[in-house]
Amino acid sequence: MSVTVRVPAKVNVQLAVGAARPDGFHDLANVFLAVGLYDEVTVTPADELRVTCAGPDAAQVPLDRTNLAARAALALAARRGIEPRVHVHIDKDIPVAGGMAGGSADGAGALLACDALWGTAASRAELLDICAELGSDVPFSLVGGAALGIGRGERLTVLETGGTFHWVFAMAERGLSTPAVFREFDRLAEGRDVPEPVASQDLLDALAKGDADALAAAVSNDLQPAALSLFPELADTLAAGRAAGSLAALVSGSGPTTAFLTRDAESAQRVARALRDSGTCRTVRTAAGPVPGATVR
Repeated sequence: MSVTVRVPAKVNVQLAVGAARPDGFHDLANVFLAVGLYDEVTVTPADELRVTCAGPDAAQVPLDRTNLAARAALALAARRGIEPRVHVHIDKDIPVAGGMAGGSADGAGALLACDALWGTAASRAELLDICAELGSDVPFSLVGGAALGIGRGERLTVLETGGTFHWVFAMAERGLSTPAVFREFDRLAEGRDVPEPVASQDLLDALAKGDADALAAAVSNDLQPAALSLFPELADTLAAGRAAGSLAALVSGSGPTTAFLTRDAESAQRVARALRDSGTCRTVRTAAGPVPGATVR
């Protein structure tokens, strides 16, 4: 017997970042949109906990107990007083170290899959509580759709969306460490007041109306200057996407994936072709959202 869960990537249509807190974290106003790039996590009974991974850049995924999928299995087992004897296999299609919450997706997927495999019947509230312990983006990977995350991003309010938004994602030649990007944000913020992070009402209204032009005018990412400071070449990718006719171009989360909002699927294909031809990125993908969160197949 095995259980497979499909779980989507995310793009941050707004990422407002506050000053560093005493615990080292930052308060966020993080507007997530789940998009149709997916990892699949399959769990099967085994003699001991082990993790395997296949797919693009799978060699970069840790297979020890630092992997969020392994940590999810351990966390649920600990709460139920059972041994985490399970083989967790990840079919990876979300970019690795790309700012699209691939690791968080795997954590949410493994948690939901283990809950089904072991028959632990955890409530939605308990699953979300475990997700929040695992990491700031993990709860959204479980919920999907569109949501505003506050605190570290883990306290979610589901948002209404009035339509489908079409995106192009350009994957960079190398990864970026999320902690390193936040450290660079702090360095760039030295000596100035960092405002409290607040969700943009214009952006929330654009999502609710399904208005791509209005959303394009409102998207923002406070981590983008830090990501560009550490990875200046991303500016060339952003410029190429803008020149190709995207409505908006921004770094996705902590990067280094860049995200381009387009008016429709046809426009997304046109922007994707231009980015592939630009020589400014490694690979290009198209996806639309919102889509559901972690789902048992």
